[in-house]
Amino acid sequence: MWLTIVRIIHLILSLILIVVVLLQSGKAQGLSGAIAGGSETFFGKNKGRTIDAILEKWTSVVAIAFLVTSVALFFLS
Repeated sequence: MWLTIVRIIHLILSLILIVVVLLQSGKAQGLSGAIAGGSETFFGKNKGRTIDAILEKWTSVVAIAFLVTSVALFFLS
């Protein structure tokens, strides 16, 4: 029973991790924005940084939870 629960949680965490990583903007995006003359307003810059910071934090949290469920699956099987 516990093995099935941990497997389901592990699957959900893996999907969430994929989505959170794909939502993050790449580091090269800043260079293209500078060349193309992207939005250089104060609010535009801070909005992007806060969203990236939130996504980065969630990536760390989900990755740690994924690692914990991986270890739990190892010991349960």
